[in-house]
Amino acid sequence: MSGSGNTETSGTRSADDTVVPGRTPGRGADVLPSDTSRDVRVRAEGVSRQVAVLPVGSFEQHGPYLPLATDTLVACAIAREVAAAYPVHLLPPVTISCSHEHADWPGTVSISSVTLHAVVRDIAASLRRSGVEALVLVNGHGGNYVLGNVVQESAGSGVRMALFPAPEDWEAARERAGVRTSLLSDMHAGEIETSILLHCHPELVRPGYETTDFIADDRRHLLTLGMSAYTESGVIGRPSLGSAEKGKHLLAALADSFAPYFSLLASEEPAASGLPGAATPEGRQRL
Repeated sequence: MSGSGNTETSGTRSADDTVVPGRTPGRGADVLPSDTSRDVRVRAEGVSRQVAVLPVGSFEQHGPYLPLATDTLVACAIAREVAAAYPVHLLPPVTISCSHEHADWPGTVSISSVTLHAVVRDIAASLRRSGVEALVLVNGHGGNYVLGNVVQESAGSGVRMALFPAPEDWEAARERAGVRTSLLSDMHAGEIETSILLHCHPELVRPGYETTDFIADDRRHLLTLGMSAYTESGVIGRPSLGSAEKGKHLLAALADSFAPYFSLLASEEPAASGLPGAATPEGRQRL
């Protein structure tokens, strides 16, 4: 798969090579999934175990040029790309999460980590009642630390969960897309987020990203003091280096990195060893 922008197919192919509608990624795709119950039923017939994908974003400042919903839009873009390549049950996003470190900027809204934990657990329980036994959390906000705990607590419980993308997935995508800023420096509203929005939602990117670069690599007191102790603009990174082309390749690389996650969660008997440390195309649904 070449990533977003593929217009030659009208959906994902299931295991029996039937096309499941509503799964073509690309610029301008809606944030909310358009599946019907029949779409979900048909897709489930082609897999041994159903896997749901839940984008988790935030509603927080992203400097003067990116929208408050940036993390949600990024998480949804990744989830759409995954859903275009694998027969997963794409869910609508969680749009408000743990953004307390951004509270000094107007517009930012947060919920407690306890609430986010409960919301995700309730969604997972509802999915299990409908026969979906595996859930992937596609996290678009670095401050959602509690999501790792939710997945951690699922280990050994009979419930399969995963948190995606891992830092290794982001690093592989960064290198493949030619992103020049390191993950440490590209902390907020930087090259990566700007690139993904320039690709998926260019109409939402306002002027100013070209001249707002700011680096603050030593952020050891961030959780105590909040973002405003390290940046006046709300930006930490180099958005001036962002481009739509980089955004396209970032999403395509992340979709490739999802292959071992899907293989692990969708199999009847997941292997405890032999999982690749890097993305492989095995198990990938080709468009």
